[in-house]
Amino acid sequence: MKEILRSNDVVFLSWADALLRAAKIDSVVFDAHASVMDGSISAVQRRMMVADGDHARAKQLLTDAGAGDRLA
Repeated sequence: MKEILRSNDVVFLSWADALLRAAKIDSVVFDAHASVMDGSISAVQRRMMVADGDHARAKQLLTDAGAGDRLA
């Protein structure tokens, strides 16, 4: 798996997940519990991961949707 983005913005993560799912790209969010345990001070950001084979297409999809500046 490869990291596609990092964020603690749950709305943005949800939007990105929905966009990827619509394109049949599965994603997994790592570190969700760690970011909650740190008191939400953003010391640990959540990482959205996609399969290696989907990374380039996911990156292009998110860039085309206007989130290119937020990608890992």
